[in-house]
Amino acid sequence: MDRRRFLRAALGGGAVLLAGGGLLASRVRAAASTPVGQPGNVLVEIFDDHGRDLGPREMPRLVLTDAQWQQRLPPASYDIMRRDGTERAFSGEHERPAVAGLFRCRACGTALYDAATEFDSGTGWPSFWQPIAARNVVERSDHLFGMTRTAISCKGCDSHLGHVFDDGPAPTGLRYCMNSVALRFVPRTAA
Repeated sequence: MDRRRFLRAALGGGAVLLAGGGLLASRVRAAASTPVGQPGNVLVEIFDDHGRDLGPREMPRLVLTDAQWQQRLPPASYDIMRRDGTERAFSGEHERPAVAGLFRCRACGTALYDAATEFDSGTGWPSFWQPIAARNVVERSDHLFGMTRTAISCKGCDSHLGHVFDDGPAPTGLRYCMNSVALRFVPRTAA
């Protein structure tokens, strides 16, 4: 079931009630004092704020305790990124910025999407037809709410970003539907 059909079912009264600012029921990823994710190095594609691809680099994955994540992230971002929540549709920022730029992970700064690949999906969440580099995101199977979806997380810190669906535009046919509170837009600077 894709996100649009799920939303229709939710509005029809067949889903979990929204709570705490419109966040869908969140799952706790880890105990309060233990680190989330596994320590170690990850290979990510590095982009500067001009949008130039600086190539792949191995870097340590950002691993923090739950308390450290709560200090690092605003409450809404923490609930989405560390507890696998979803922000309320049409509540976020970043729908089609007026200037060129890229979207970075709010938690660790990894480059995730180029604004040139964003499109209006009509869903109320920022949507992209591809990540800036496939190696910068991780896909995982998500079976929450009795449906199978593909969850997307940041490779640099293992933070939940959103989901990918197969109902997007050409050239990929994909819709990377992201939570805006998981993204930080960086306007492209002159080279």
